[in-house]
Amino acid sequence: MSQTEVDLLNQLNNPKLRSGVFSGIVRLYQERLYWHIRKMVLSHEDANDVLQNTFMKAWNGLDGFRGDSQLSTWLYRIATNETLTFLANKRLRNISSMDDEENLLLQNLQSDTYFDGNDLELKLQTAILTLPEKQRLVFNMKYFDDITYEELEKILGTSVGALKASFHHAVKKIEKFFEDEE
Repeated sequence: MSQTEVDLLNQLNNPKLRSGVFSGIVRLYQERLYWHIRKMVLSHEDANDVLQNTFMKAWNGLDGFRGDSQLSTWLYRIATNETLTFLANKRLRNISSMDDEENLLLQNLQSDTYFDGNDLELKLQTAILTLPEKQRLVFNMKYFDDITYEELEKILGTSVGALKASFHHAVKKIEKFFEDEE
């Protein structure tokens, strides 16, 4: 853990400084966490809702944060769990099959006024949507966020070997998707 994180944690333990320090943490991590969440839920509004829930859960859980991991790892873990919970709840409310979920997410992405990607990015997002949820999560975090396998292990609670296998299978499936589209 860096000296900056140690200083932040010490300041968080001071009731007089806690609110201001947490606001700084929100500013520091909100964009990275937003895009982490957005890659899974695809909708700007949904990503903002999940991000807000993430920071509320982090604020409420500050007393339970022991500092065993980096602050960023802890926040990514909360964001990931909140995202998976959101997707599971959405699936239960709206969807009867995984194909329906992929179609709904893709329609949301295409109609999202905040999505400004080109055809190739849309094709990549479509390919990513065909992946099982865990592979999608690992691929997004490794490919887009460049998170190390060791950090992913802490965030997702899965072994490095399993994460490498998930990423490898995801890459192969995406490559096959692009080959089949040609």
